[in-house]
Amino acid sequence: MSNKVSPQIAAPLLAWYDAEARVLPWRAPPGSPAPANDPAGPYRVWLSEVMLQQTQVATVIPYFERWTARWPDFASLAAADDAEVMSMWAGLGYYARARNLLKGARAVVAEHGGRLPDTEAALLTIPGIGAYTAAAIAAIAFGRRAVVVDGNVERVVARLLAIETPMPAVKPAIRAATDSITPDVRAGDFAQAMMDLGSRICTPRNPKCLLCPIAGPCAARMEGAPERYPVKAAKKVRPVRRGTMFWLTHEDRVWLVRRPEKGLLGGMRALPTGPWQDTPPALTGAPVAADWRVLPATATHGFTHFELVCALAAARWDGHTPPGEGEWWPIADIESAGLPTVFARAAKLFREDGGCGG
Repeated sequence: MSNKVSPQIAAPLLAWYDAEARVLPWRAPPGSPAPANDPAGPYRVWLSEVMLQQTQVATVIPYFERWTARWPDFASLAAADDAEVMSMWAGLGYYARARNLLKGARAVVAEHGGRLPDTEAALLTIPGIGAYTAAAIAAIAFGRRAVVVDGNVERVVARLLAIETPMPAVKPAIRAATDSITPDVRAGDFAQAMMDLGSRICTPRNPKCLLCPIAGPCAARMEGAPERYPVKAAKKVRPVRRGTMFWLTHEDRVWLVRRPEKGLLGGMRALPTGPWQDTPPALTGAPVAADWRVLPATATHGFTHFELVCALAAARWDGHTPPGEGEWWPIADIESAGLPTVFARAAKLFREDGGCGG
């Protein structure tokens, strides 16, 4: 492994980006001035960077377009109803991001006159903005030199240097190497070029080295084994948690609740559930005492730190009063409820089962 990355990386990479940059709804064309005088420009960069955390570009684009049509700037988002925001986010996952977007927009309006600050240090004071997002916004929205390192950049730099240290211990070395090749001008374009390169050319599998504008100094290419990098640490087995989801129907409607504001999927509409725990599920946590029928199917979902497996129980409710805090939702219109993916999957299974009004 060489200890240095050629400082001549930026020029060929930017030339490639000028010709091959992806057209994305939040992105200015290559070489365009930073949109610092247009509050909507930094807003769109900020929103896209948050949405793209742990989420693919193709998935984000329709959400981004719907979101900006509904809330085109910080002021409109700051005034939005929390429940509507969470429903708009449904399906993107990692729901704390949506809550942080609301907090962030309200802080920008209340403390910064509706405009994002333009330095990394100031951006870090905004709720929900961490080191990576602050660097990306400073570089892309404001043209400041900042070191922007996401998963794509980590892969490109690890291959340039053929770094043997496994992730995540190698991250400081990758950041230092990225700093060494980041230019003083067009830092935003450079960051986006590195992301595009990792997404389209320097892919995790079958990288297209013959098309790479910086293949010359790449140590992993010279070794003939670019797919080895970045070296992965042994994966930890995710624990399994178990629970029960309840499908309580009354005529043509199903009972939905709001999850607690704090915690996983906080503030989202959902089916009632029992506790999620290590032991086998039971009917603990049912919204009412009823003749519950357990379906043969289960709903499963992988969260970041655990795998969830839920039994599914259905019953009818013929009482005259609501079974608690919640709302009756038309079963035929369940897709508009904005249920998180795990509950949307469960609802589909209940409806396919056809019992209890499904």
